[in-house]
Amino acid sequence: MKKIALFAIIALTASCITATAQNKKGMKKVLFVLTSHSELGNTGEKTGFWIEEFAAPYYELADKGVFIDIASPLGGQPPIDPKSSDPSSATEDTKRFDKDTELQAKLSKTHKLADVKQADYDAVFYPGGHGPLWDLATDSTSSALIESFYTNNKPVAFVCHSPAVLKNVKVNGEFLVKGKKVTGFSNTEEEAVGLTNVVPFLLEDALQANGATYSKIGDWQPYAVEDGLLITGQNPASSKLVAEKLLNQLNSKK
Repeated sequence: MKKIALFAIIALTASCITATAQNKKGMKKVLFVLTSHSELGNTGEKTGFWIEEFAAPYYELADKGVFIDIASPLGGQPPIDPKSSDPSSATEDTKRFDKDTELQAKLSKTHKLADVKQADYDAVFYPGGHGPLWDLATDSTSSALIESFYTNNKPVAFVCHSPAVLKNVKVNGEFLVKGKKVTGFSNTEEEAVGLTNVVPFLLEDALQANGATYSKIGDWQPYAVEDGLLITGQNPASSKLVAEKLLNQLNSKK
């Protein structure tokens, strides 16, 4: 009887492992790409990624069963913009993140961007913060990765400052954003935070210079634009909207 019980336990365990593996195999997988840049120009202040723009989309997708990996140019712990940790910037998602030791541990061990492959994921999402303006906007590995997702019919999503990473992305010799409807952190929002003369370029201007049809609404209001596979959000308050649009595209692809 003991042997029978042991065999039953082994069989049940094997069955559970197989089921878990099959479920994970069937899950949608999204790659999050974060900045590795921490210096706010020549101000002596720190920057990085904005917590709300990471946490809100992460939980929106993960809570719906999406598997998420995180990468950054340098790998390891990406810098967090200290202003995004301020109580005045807190949301329910950032408060959840503050208590989520498991996600914090995962965040501290991001993959190196050069080591990830488009083929392993169903979509890519770039949270913002000012950091991407300095590193990801000119990162050839990032540009090639976005092009690869897009040309393989996979959604590419960005929020707030992260549409800046599209600055040098081309598809078939043309800027990816050319003729596309997009949004992103506006000139008036940049002016409101006092960084117009600090950032290396103004995102709104750069998108328009590359032929995009840029639109925005009032400062700090939720706003997201979807043009085919390209999804963009205007500011931190738009983070969840972008994730919802991304999730809808993932669910539509069987």
